[in-house]
Amino acid sequence: MTTQTVTLKDAQTRLAELLTLAQAGNEIIIAEGGQPLARLVPIAGSKPSRRIAGLDRGKIWMSDDFDAPLPDEFWTGEK
Repeated sequence: MTTQTVTLKDAQTRLAELLTLAQAGNEIIIAEGGQPLARLVPIAGSKPSRRIAGLDRGKIWMSDDFDAPLPDEFWTGEK
């Protein structure tokens, strides 16, 4: 992804071109008087990626005492 800075006036006259650049994955900074005003970036894919069962197998584990009662000190805040 490349970043390009354009003036507000330039952005007004080249909006269609800048939108095409943003859709292609580029970032456009719109500035006025050397100060950034806005950032034009591509929108992340609107369609969520397909979830695959078992993809994270082995990355998550649960201890054997996961559902064991917590000690009273946990609830009272005492040490």
